[in-house]
Amino acid sequence: MTGPRRQRVDLFAVVVGGIRLASGVSFLVAPEAANRLWGDAEDSGPTASLLLRSMGYRDALVGGLLLYTGARGGVTAGWFLASAGADAADLVGGIANHDRMTDQQRRRGLGGAAVGIGIGVVGALRALRAPTR
Repeated sequence: MTGPRRQRVDLFAVVVGGIRLASGVSFLVAPEAANRLWGDAEDSGPTASLLLRSMGYRDALVGGLLLYTGARGGVTAGWFLASAGADAADLVGGIANHDRMTDQQRRRGLGGAAVGIGIGVVGALRALRAPTR
């Protein structure tokens, strides 16, 4: 008779989830400061602040659930794909506004989204290839 098996922590999911959670919280707590970090030097106004906070809720939710699932040893592939999907939406939005962005905004915004998509896809593939527990 064997007891329940302890599931392995997915350290990659915990780290990536923690970073995304922290980023989301920063957009909730101080949306203007977080927006400046990503390359916008101007006050964005109330509409942009609302959208920045919405992005913060999204990132905090996805990051928190990725971190939680990874820490509990669960299957993280879906949360990695949700993370990649969020970054894909950001990339598409950035491409649509490419001509209105500064070089710095393009590098940080579009580059960050592209890196995020890659991390999400790699994380999902890694999770799917992990041995069954």
